[in-house]
Parts: sequence; structure tokens; C-alpha cells
Amino acid sequence: MTFDYSDILDDTAERSPDRVGLLAGDWQITYAEIRGAANAIAAALHARGVRPGDRVALCLGNQPEWVFVFFALCRLRASAVMLPSAWRAAEIRHAFELTRPSAVVASRTVAPIFDEVERPGLSVVAGPGDTLEGWIEIADLLSESAPALPAEVLDLDPSDRELALPFSSGTTGMPKAVRHTHRSLVVATHQWRESLDITEDDRLQALTPLAHILGIVNIGATFVGEATIRLFPKFTPRSMVESFQDDRITIGMTVAPIAAALAAMPDLEEFDLSSLRYLNWSATPVNRDIAEQVSSRIGVSWLPAYGTTEVPIIAVNPVASLPDGRLDSVGLPPSEVDVETVDVVTHEFLPRGSTGEIVVRSPARMKGYLPEGDSPFLDGDWYRTGDIGHVEPEGWVVVTDRVKDIIRVSGTQVSPVEVERVLVSAPQVADCAVFGVPDERRGERPAAAVVVADGVETDAEELIAWVADRLAPYKRLRDVYFVDEIPRTPSGKIQRRHLVGRLVTGATP
Repeated sequence: MTFDYSDILDDTAERSPDRVGLLAGDWQITYAEIRGAANAIAAALHARGVRPGDRVALCLGNQPEWVFVFFALCRLRASAVMLPSAWRAAEIRHAFELTRPSAVVASRTVAPIFDEVERPGLSVVAGPGDTLEGWIEIADLLSESAPALPAEVLDLDPSDRELALPFSSGTTGMPKAVRHTHRSLVVATHQWRESLDITEDDRLQALTPLAHILGIVNIGATFVGEATIRLFPKFTPRSMVESFQDDRITIGMTVAPIAAALAAMPDLEEFDLSSLRYLNWSATPVNRDIAEQVSSRIGVSWLPAYGTTEVPIIAVNPVASLPDGRLDSVGLPPSEVDVETVDVVTHEFLPRGSTGEIVVRSPARMKGYLPEGDSPFLDGDWYRTGDIGHVEPEGWVVVTDRVKDIIRVSGTQVSPVEVERVLVSAPQVADCAVFGVPDERRGERPAAAVVVADGVETDAEELIAWVADRLAPYKRLRDVYFVDEIPRTPSGKIQRRHLVGRLVTGATP
């Protein structure tokens, strides 16, 4: 069997060419039009030298061009380096050093940032606006009559070829590129489609950035199900709820801050939300109070799910269990996925019901990291998630804590080490530690403990602004605590939990 992500679009476009696959603004784009645009871009990029195995940096927002280019790269047997459009020059430079892309496709709003780094010679810009020197317009690629892709490209078996490199932050360094293949993403996409029970009658919303792993599988699962997905270039709570009503959305994809925004809307009940089958909650554990507030007001149930960038689909609550689904569990593993727990120190497997580190074995697992580093897999291809929890005898997965210090802001992973490197570069800072604190809207928010340099005066606003100018918005500090020293172990590791207990909760860890 060949695992070719191109087939996800081709099969649906062949069966239902006139069905609308994408909604973007007032634009309704059929599957035939999506396939036509992807084919045109693939041919144009090949004519300009992009070849199988090449990496192309993809830095677009939630816009149709992202979908066109991604499937063009699928067809070219190239891979997409998935750069969040919120990233800045330092972050992009780091990604380029890891992945060495031969081309870049960026939205016009972020294109100037690429001119601050050593961008590839082949640079494509998407979106209306003034001409940028050295950049090719994506509109020109779409209108060209480039030669069709040669057979030696189309006949390649892409199954185990690299297809996408989303980024996952760790606690011990800069973001790592996660290498996914056609095989792993085809499997993950079908698992997601089956878990969410997406059919041709469904309409979804894409609020999660397409540069995230969930963005890929949301698009792919929609296409497999011959459904329709609404793209949001910029999220506001009111525009989301208006779309629920006007687009007759059946499946709302949310994360913690979106759920909190729904609960906070004073006129939520005034909208006709009768089309919603359920609301999905991904990326962070469910806040029961917020979920129950929303359900009591509009009568819509929640469907929690759990995954990582490395293994996209780990557990999902069954759709068949609604409207009485569980909020205390992230669900059951999909087909071909095994979930267990191991002792955090010895990595020995624990009996069902015992608390330990959650490990997962799945055919949708990543191929590996860039840089490689230590393997996150145990013998038998069990991936260590870094999360703490237990698996009930019937297979229900419960996540209670995490081993890693990763900060999860609105479903996006933030490395405290990365933020610390920026913060400590401020002349006012002698030492610092960054950690996550609970946030009702975002799940978590970055906070910092700071030791001020001798003879210097500063305040929280000044240091928050220092970080904000140098990192993406979701990595910005929200709280700064001034301390005399940073607690560390004898080996020099920061005791982040001690800081949270002392500064935030007032408890002694």
C-alpha cells in the first residue's frame, strides 16, 4: 500500500469536484479548484528547481494559499517546514539553521522578516500589496502554464518520505523540528476523521494555526470526509460565533482560550447554534467549570481529545458517548494506537490504573527530530509524552500533570529556556527563570522570576516589553516576579515547581 498524502485531495476532488472544501471570507473554493491550484503551484515550483526531497519553508496564515502550497509540496515529494506566521527573525533563523530550506513561501505581512535572515533565493509571497524586491508573486505561479510534473516525480513512492516539519519546543533548548512522513500523516488524518466522525454533511472551523500539527490533520480529515472547513485568518470570539450561526458549523474546534471566550460572551444565547453537533477541546486539559458553563447556556456537548506534535492523535472521547461524554478523561485511543504508563525513573511498565508517565505506540508517530538528540522512544517504539496520568482498565486515558516544564499557551508549546535566553540578554537582568502558571483563558501563561542586576532599576513592564519585541506574541511574559535568587539543584537545574509554589500558589512544593 502506498501512503500518499496527495490522495487525500485527489480522491475527494475526483468523487466530488463541485463540492465546496474551503470557506475563506466570501470565497467558496471547490475541491476541483483546490486541486487545480495545488497542481499549478507544484508545476511552477518544479520549473523553478524544487525537487523531491527539498524542504520549503511555509510561513502563511490561515489562508487558502497555505492549503494550495502544502498539497503542491505533497505532489512534488518535497516537505514543508511549517513556520508559524507569528515568528520573528531569531526564531526563523533558528528554524533555517535546522532545516536548510531551498525555498520559502510567506504571506506579505511577514515577508519583510525573511529579509532580516539569509532567505533562500526562491522566495514566493502570497497576498495583495506592493511588489517586494526579490520575491515572486504566488498569483504568478497560479497563472503560469508550467510543464506538468515528470513521471519520475509522480511515480515516486512517497510513503516514508518526509512531508512536514512542524516545531515542538522542549524544556532544554530551542524549538525542535518534528519530522513527519506521508505515512505518519495519512494515518493520523484518517484516525482524526474517524474519531470525529466527519462526513460530507459536516462543516468545521479552522481556528488552530495551520502551521501546527492539528492544522494539518484538521484540513486532511475534512477532505477525507468530503466536508467543508472555514478558515479564520484572525480570530475574534464574535466572528467565531457568527460563523457558527451563519455557516451552519457542525463541529467547532477549540482550545482553552476559545472555550473561555465562549463562556464570557454575554449574548451567547442570542445566536442560533442549533447546527453544532459538538465542540472539540484539544491541546490542554478541559476546564470543567468553563465547559459546563457553555453547555448549560447553549446545550452543546464537549468532545475532549489528546495528542502531541510527535504523535498527533493519542486519545479522543467517542462521539457515540455524547451528549454524556466525559470531561475528566481525554478519551480512548483510536485504532492501532496503544497507550500505557511507565515509571518516571525506571521506565518499567505499570499496571492499568497506576499513575506514571504516559507512553504511546502508534503508526502515526514522527520519524524523528532535528536536531536528533536523545531518542524520546523506549524499546518497542513507545513514545514518552512527558505527561503524567493513568490509563483506566477499560482504556480511558486521564492526564493529570506533566514531567516536562513545557508551557502550553492556547495549545501552543513554549520553551521556558528559549524565553530565558531572551530575558537574560536584557542588561537589567542578572538571572532569571521562566515557568508556566495556570490561566483560565490560555490554559497556561509564561511568567518569570528575575534577579535584577546590581545598581540597575527596572520594572515588570520594561522586561515584558523586552521579550515582546523579540519573540512571538504567544511566548510573551504575562507576569514578572522579582526575587533575590533563583532556586537551583546542586547540578544547576532550575527548580521551576518551587518557584510556582512560592510565588504563585503560596504553597511549599
